[in-house]
Amino acid sequence: MRRLGAVFLACAALLALYLAAWPVPVDPVAWQAPQDKGLTGVFAANDVLAAAEAVDLGEYEGPEDVAVGHDGALYAATFSGAILRIDPESHRVSEFARTGGRPLGIEAAPDGALLVANAYVGIQRVSQQGNVTDLLTAVDGEPLAYADDLAVAGTGIVYFSDASSKFGARDWNGTYEASLLDILEHGGHGRIIAFDPRSGRASVLIDGLNFANGIAIAPDDSYLLIAETGSYRILRHWLQGPEAGTTEVLIDNLPGFPDNINGGENRFWVGLIAPRDAKLDSLSDKPFLRKVVQRLPAFLRPSAVPSSHVFAIDGEGSVLRSLQDPAARYPAMTGACEAGERVYLTRLFGHELPYVDTRVLAD
Repeated sequence: MRRLGAVFLACAALLALYLAAWPVPVDPVAWQAPQDKGLTGVFAANDVLAAAEAVDLGEYEGPEDVAVGHDGALYAATFSGAILRIDPESHRVSEFARTGGRPLGIEAAPDGALLVANAYVGIQRVSQQGNVTDLLTAVDGEPLAYADDLAVAGTGIVYFSDASSKFGARDWNGTYEASLLDILEHGGHGRIIAFDPRSGRASVLIDGLNFANGIAIAPDDSYLLIAETGSYRILRHWLQGPEAGTTEVLIDNLPGFPDNINGGENRFWVGLIAPRDAKLDSLSDKPFLRKVVQRLPAFLRPSAVPSSHVFAIDGEGSVLRSLQDPAARYPAMTGACEAGERVYLTRLFGHELPYVDTRVLAD
């Protein structure tokens, strides 16, 4: 019995040592997460997205972002690296281009091409014939680690998010795994970069962000909206006017992790990829315990809860609509894109691209 007890104590000591000292890639920073109000007020629970239908993407999955091309077709960035062309009327799906890596953000450029933020590569251009060119793969001599989303000004300047300069998507087994590490650390490794494709010059516009994610530009190019996923908020950065160069919090304490931002008809759409995690919030000011969490088996760590939730705001941060599906038939929604009479709902996973009729917005 004594021998068994000694073995037990030795195992317990080894486990305690492992949980306290085993090297992990994160070095968490203490912060104070705001109190989660949940699905209340303008975010009160509803079932509007229960009416969603879906485009079957067949073998393709993970339509992270969608853009409307100059030809009126939809173009979707997918997990395999393929850019899909989707006919807006018949919903016929065809492969348009292969980017290599993991394309995330996609936007139409003024010249009719498509611009792509590829997490494994950087910024790419896809011609109207489907030819792919790498435009920007490094900034200040350092390779881009996690190009995430982008917005294109009328002048052709591309503004894009580098979600994490520390936890690169390629180096950490994909975009999802890298995002979990960056959000757990909360070390401010995200940044926004301005890039001029004509000159090839790129410069850091904003840094110190906690997982810089979705980005959109105002119709008049006067400001950017930026999703700071790790801090549950959306920022507004002024590009023009008396406040040019300044950044402010537009809306904070969101009930989930904001992902993409896309401009719509007099509004911006934001995807909440998952609701907040109470355990993770409770550890925000306890960096040592967050390290311990990273040492646990993956199935014991906080993970995303299935959810279907997108919302629309105006340029002042007022929430115009919140669309949800409690059943989460199409979970992990990254955002939304308005195209004609439909709102397409982009996703991190899955082989379908859901959509709802814009008439639901008038209900």
